[in-house]
Amino acid sequence: MKAMVLAAGLGTRLKPITFQVPKPMVPVLDRPVMAHILDLLERQGFDDVIANLHYFPDTIRDYFGDRVEYRHEEELLGTAGGVRNVADFFGDDPVVIVSGDALTDVDLNALVERHRSAGGIATLTVKKVADTREYGVVIHDAEGRIQGFQEKPEPAEALSDLGNCGIYCFSPEIFDYFPSEPFADWAQDVFPQLLDHDVPFHVHEIDEYWNDVGSLEELRQGTFDALDGKLRIEPSGERVAEGVTVGEGTSIDAAEHVDPPVWIGAGCQIGAGARLMGPVVIGDGSRIGAGAALRDSIVFPGGEIERDEMVIGAILGHAGLVDRLRRFEPPAS
Repeated sequence: MKAMVLAAGLGTRLKPITFQVPKPMVPVLDRPVMAHILDLLERQGFDDVIANLHYFPDTIRDYFGDRVEYRHEEELLGTAGGVRNVADFFGDDPVVIVSGDALTDVDLNALVERHRSAGGIATLTVKKVADTREYGVVIHDAEGRIQGFQEKPEPAEALSDLGNCGIYCFSPEIFDYFPSEPFADWAQDVFPQLLDHDVPFHVHEIDEYWNDVGSLEELRQGTFDALDGKLRIEPSGERVAEGVTVGEGTSIDAAEHVDPPVWIGAGCQIGAGARLMGPVVIGDGSRIGAGAALRDSIVFPGGEIERDEMVIGAILGHAGLVDRLRRFEPPAS
């Protein structure tokens, strides 16, 4: 089966991390978000995958190689325009789309089956959300046929609590409802056309894990959810104690205190007297200085924490970029 991963976006809500890497390449435990997506697709029988590229395209190509077919966009074509640009890839097959920032274990075969049984032109994966102000929500009737949308409504004004997950299945006829210009957006251009022309399309509600990693807080939450096992993935490393996993070439013997959950990647240096107070995630090749303390924090691959430094509630990104900046150092003696 065929699928597309949307990987061309700029990831503006993940700045400053996305100053250095494209959003699909932001790491969650031992691999980028997009690698988790491709693993999911392969496990479920989607063995022919294409991705659209624009921002840092070589970073994605270099990592995945010929595991994926690519279609570069010189200028961004939009969430829907990028899909139309690869219509020839799908031919007469169902068009299965997964957003490149989707951290999920959704059953995509169930989505395809729902699409076929519903008989509409499009099927949108949706999930109940706690705060509608963070999502576009989907309104539908008793049969699941979509009646409209609201973009990030206040809870008191929300007509639905079903967030759009950005995971779709379309019939090829969907392209008949696109605007003539190259740029096209699902929410602004295509879905309104379906509603205006009374074309049936439906929701597919899921209970599985889904996080769009759309912000720094969601990235933190998604990473810690994966660490806690709420997301069904199999990260690398050896489980050396309850709730503590360590990658190849890494030792925690010199650490003074390791309080789970903790995941540490391969080839890391953990200095003498270091204290790791979970949840803590430390990416491959990182260096934690002697006497340093981490709590409720994420260190991206190759990150460095200096000797005796204390980091609380932070994301230490590439090139030393830190989110939340609840980062403290002991005063000079």
